[in-house]
Amino acid sequence: MVRPIRSVRVRVSQGTFFWREIGHGPTLLMLHGSWSSSDQWVPLMEALGRQFHCVAPDLLGFGESSTLPLKTYSIETEVNALTECLKQLRTSPQFIVADSLGAWVAIRYCLKHPHQVKQLVIATPEGLTHPQLKQYWQPYRWLARAWAPRYWIIQTFAPLIIRFGQQKTWLRQIKARRQQLRQNTAACRLLFQRQRTVLQAEGLNEALPQLSTPMLILQPAIASHRTTLINALVHQLAPEAYIQIVPGTETGLWHQAVDDIQTWLKQSSI
Repeated sequence: MVRPIRSVRVRVSQGTFFWREIGHGPTLLMLHGSWSSSDQWVPLMEALGRQFHCVAPDLLGFGESSTLPLKTYSIETEVNALTECLKQLRTSPQFIVADSLGAWVAIRYCLKHPHQVKQLVIATPEGLTHPQLKQYWQPYRWLARAWAPRYWIIQTFAPLIIRFGQQKTWLRQIKARRQQLRQNTAACRLLFQRQRTVLQAEGLNEALPQLSTPMLILQPAIASHRTTLINALVHQLAPEAYIQIVPGTETGLWHQAVDDIQTWLKQSSI
């Protein structure tokens, strides 16, 4: 019988980590996505807790973990803080499951500790560049700003926009996206509010060919062009990357992929 999920707070030099854990066995580290926190993993932790010691932190700046001064956010800071936290807990991850921004952190963690992690499972990692992805973050940049003239113009002239054929759904989506961005300062900072040279230095295009950790890329059967492109790029660049098609859409990906994750991790946990 698996005990309930436990909550832990761990103090590191950069702040305090909020941490969820459950189960016993090989340590499985779970890193949440760009707009989420460790609660993203609760259903998966309950499913895998009989086989693994599942640990899921809120990355610094997310959930209940400490925030950082804006200029100090970086993937390297997250990796170093995570390394320190794991050391204090006297554990090291044999496996990692990670989503979007968490996958970026996970890959960088594996590059820094190449002999520690046996298997990696990711979905749509951030940190990659491609000509077709160039314009993806542009709307996010101006929507996330405290002073966003374009956003206020859209809101001011909303009745005219609707009158000339644009649907109300689009306006609601714009408003909801801005609220999401304004509530996730750390994600915005890490993903697109740093200098381009800094982002490039931490990017994955040149780093992935050096990754020796076997990696499973989860690909939803119904996915956006962006998701398909990113996963294909990772598959192309990483020497030991494999794509697994998962039924359904991106929204239900992790729920649908439980069996695939178990099968993949079992290869190294036997």
